[in-house]
Amino acid sequence: MAQVAFIGLGRMGHGMAGRYLDAGFTVAVWNRSKAKAEDLIARGARWATSPEDAAIDAEAVVTMVADDEASRAVWLTRDGAAATMKAGTIAIECSTVSYNHAIDQARELRRRGLIYIDSPVAGLPDAAASGKLTLLVGAEPADLERARPYLAPLSTTIRHFGAVGTGTVYKLINNLMGAIQIAGIAEGLAIAEQAGLDMKLVLEAIETGVAASPQVLRHSKRMVARNFSGATFTAALRHKDAAYAVALAESLLSDVPLMGRAAVEAYARATAHAPDDDEGKMIEIVSRSKGAAT
Repeated sequence: MAQVAFIGLGRMGHGMAGRYLDAGFTVAVWNRSKAKAEDLIARGARWATSPEDAAIDAEAVVTMVADDEASRAVWLTRDGAAATMKAGTIAIECSTVSYNHAIDQARELRRRGLIYIDSPVAGLPDAAASGKLTLLVGAEPADLERARPYLAPLSTTIRHFGAVGTGTVYKLINNLMGAIQIAGIAEGLAIAEQAGLDMKLVLEAIETGVAASPQVLRHSKRMVARNFSGATFTAALRHKDAAYAVALAESLLSDVPLMGRAAVEAYARATAHAPDDDEGKMIEIVSRSKGAAT
């Protein structure tokens, strides 16, 4: 059986690791909290004491962690995965990291003889658990072909954007657009509420209007109902992704990306209020701002 190490068992990573077990891989797992791995261990996964331990004898190592700092820690520190990975092993970064980090990490891992694939994902935890994520890949064509058997359990849709780093570029674009849309619908709904509109009618109009998008449709009803149970993406993660995207935009665009900056500022406020709460709580931040100003 092919051996895979999976590092990072959060909302997305847990389901992704489970997919390798479903596909018959031998799986070693590591997470900062072992409690999140207990059911995977019961299904046959080996608990590793560190990323380094997880990577021993693995043919591919897959990571799904929060940010640049966490990514660097699980790959490149003394007990990071790269410490025990053999030359030719496939390193698959599914985390959403900054573009510079993806490029720097690829350079370092390649220097060690490893094959680096940047493969951030699009989809929610239910898609992660059912193998229906979309993978946004940056890799050399030959490297991608070698990695396909290790990507297949996660998804039937691979979008190959080009060389290493391009998958991360698109993921940051995607999540920045999401941040702008979510902040926009929160502001629009707050205006409608303050103006006394029939919110049932407002939702009906949104759902059939030209401004509707998957993000708008997913969040508008939840915002009006103030139902944020079962958070799938937090304010802190959205803020991090938007900030990474704006940093990339500032390196590529001649004009200041005003919409991106506004989204970063909006999610900075949401993160300061409740970093681990659902990103849809943006509407509470907008509504509170009105109350504070009057």
